[in-house]
Amino acid sequence: MTVTIPSLFPRPLTILAICATIALAAGCTRPSAPVAMNDPHETENRAMHAFNVAADRNVLKPVATAIGGQGGGPVQISVANFANNLALPGDILNSLLQLRLGKAVENTLRFGVNSTIGLAGIFDPATAAGVPGKKTDFGETLHVWGVGEGAYIELPLLGPSTQRDALGEVVDSFINPVGLLLPSPESYIGTVARIASKISDRARYSDTYDSVLYDSADSYAQARLLYLQNRRFELGQTTEDAGYIDPYEDPYAE
Repeated sequence: MTVTIPSLFPRPLTILAICATIALAAGCTRPSAPVAMNDPHETENRAMHAFNVAADRNVLKPVATAIGGQGGGPVQISVANFANNLALPGDILNSLLQLRLGKAVENTLRFGVNSTIGLAGIFDPATAAGVPGKKTDFGETLHVWGVGEGAYIELPLLGPSTQRDALGEVVDSFINPVGLLLPSPESYIGTVARIASKISDRARYSDTYDSVLYDSADSYAQARLLYLQNRRFELGQTTEDAGYIDPYEDPYAE
């Protein structure tokens, strides 16, 4: 049976349609600011966190140290630039879905400059030219549509997340135009670049990773607090709306 070109696209479009239905059902009104902590699956999350820490200790950290050392040099920065540039078409699409047309234009301009003058994104002349872009994702798109963050969850290897952002991760992996338009095996270049960027980040921010994972009295609680605080800040949920979370506060103190 011959597969026609149009049959390649229903899967991402179906995912978008399902998510739009979820958004309409959950987001007829803007959700209230999230509570300070919503972790009903803490037992399972802690087990996954232990797995992630073991994976970091035995695989990710040694590989990152062997390849890039600590602190991050030109190679690590170039890898991160390349991966970020490949992610820009997804940022553009999500900006359009969020009706943030100015950000979509800015991300498009940034992609054009870095893909040409920046040699496929290895360098970042767009930032120097005053076009920093706006990183976004489908989790933020769901937030704009009115979907609440849901429960906190820890994903295997990917680490801290929420139910909404985990769904966003799945959708982003399908709707990025780079993966849709390039033939196989070139379509996997974005995934490979993302993995390489994660390893590069582990080398560049080694002290921060080690502080959270190995120097904290409770690394799970520390990672959870930092993630929720930073994510809510990214989404514009200020400390007045969502409540400030002190990452060094004892979460079990009375």
